[in-house]
Amino acid sequence: MNTVNKRGTTPNNGDWAIEANELVKNFGNNRAVDNVNLNVRAGTIYGVLGPNGAGKTTTIRMLATLLRPDAGSARIFGHDVVKEAQIVRQLIGVTGQYASVDESLSATENLVIFSRLLGLGRAEARRKAEELLEEFSLTEAAKRPLKNFSGGMRRRLDLAASLIAQPPLIFLDEPTTGLDPRTRNQMWDTIRRLVKTGSTVMLTTQYLQEADELADRIAVIDRGQVVAEGTVNELKASVGTSSLQLSIQNSKDIQVARQIVERMLQVQSNVSAEGGKITAPMKEADRATDLLIALREAGIQLAELSVQKPTLDEVFLTITGQEVKENEAKASTESHKTEEIRG
Repeated sequence: MNTVNKRGTTPNNGDWAIEANELVKNFGNNRAVDNVNLNVRAGTIYGVLGPNGAGKTTTIRMLATLLRPDAGSARIFGHDVVKEAQIVRQLIGVTGQYASVDESLSATENLVIFSRLLGLGRAEARRKAEELLEEFSLTEAAKRPLKNFSGGMRRRLDLAASLIAQPPLIFLDEPTTGLDPRTRNQMWDTIRRLVKTGSTVMLTTQYLQEADELADRIAVIDRGQVVAEGTVNELKASVGTSSLQLSIQNSKDIQVARQIVERMLQVQSNVSAEGGKITAPMKEADRATDLLIALREAGIQLAELSVQKPTLDEVFLTITGQEVKENEAKASTESHKTEEIRG
């Protein structure tokens, strides 16, 4: 897929796909989006995290010209979302949380109709439908009624429909919600391929692993505001240091080992009651080498050693004060069975 839009519009800003400045949206007395600033480089995947009601979807709807901002401004490849809304719409594709396909039609019929509505000729529309069905592994189900599709197949078809015009910028609003892990991984592969062929993706999600796997940069939105922004590693580093965990083979050595850890790392450590484990914060990972040498010189044998960075879950919890519920277990037990039967 190239990124030239079939309707003849090409981006005119090679550096920034999205530039949002002080975006505001009110619904009555509720300020859903409160002075949001975002800058998304072309050719990247940009993740937007936040709890339910944080303002993620409202922000995307303003960027996609579906809602008019009450204040602030936004540009898509240099085009103003309010003053040049028609041009912006030719540069984007939007896939929401729920499929927008017609269940009374087959997958092929859905894609052909969407293609015709976008101005493609009959033969080109059918060719495009076949191409997208193959891309999203739906060729075998092309003529099957959508009422027999699993949730994952419908979501893939919805994404395929949004890509008919090959838009340079794709908004994915929680595209894998409710999918089983296997189907989610397939969607991740598709998203990566889109970016490799030149598209830019803005992805909202509540699955922290999804953001960790895909996003080049992440913005955390809470109560309508961007409360943190950066790469995954930058966000992890912002909430704390890595932790070193040691399991000592001989429990008699635990106190000596603890003293060595504290001396070498210049920190206070903790000893758990389970299995003689020592846990200590570690700001510089390369100090682990010096520590291992010191332990070996003291004749202390280790059963296990690990260095753990803060998880994205810990980042989210620290920044927003809320836990994110990932329904992976439910998806695995319910949706996976459906996908196996129908897919």
